[in-house]
Amino acid sequence: QVQLVESGGGLVQAGGSLRLSCTASTSIFSISAMGWYRQAPGKQRELVAAVTSGGSPSYADSVKGRFTISRDNGKKMVYLQMNSLKPEDTAVYYCNQKGRLFSNAFDYWGQGTQVTVSS
Repeated sequence: QVQLVESGGGLVQAGGSLRLSCTASTSIFSISAMGWYRQAPGKQRELVAAVTSGGSPSYADSVKGRFTISRDNGKKMVYLQMNSLKPEDTAVYYCNQKGRLFSNAFDYWGQGTQVTVSS
C-alpha cells in the first residue's frame, strides 16, 4: 500500500521559513509527478507547486519566488522550501503523487501537515 507522509509543518511568524518534507513508500516514485497542495479553511484545495518525474518544477503565481520544490529520487522524498511566509499561506499542506504505470493511472495523497503563519 502506498503511503505518503508529510512533516515539517508548524507555526511561524510572517516573513519566516519552513521546509516541508514528504516521504513516499512506493518504488514508482521516480516515475511519479509530485506535488504540494494546500487547503485553507473554507477554501478549495489548490496546487502550490509540482515537479515532474524529470525534475521540472512549476508554481502557483501566489508562491513564485518564495517557494521552491525539489525531489530526491534516491530517498523517495519531495521537499517544499517556503520562504517569506505570509499569513495567507496558512493552510493544511498535502503531498500528492501521481502518474501512470503501464495503463494504470495512480493518484495518492498524504494526510496533510498544518502550516500556520502569524502576522
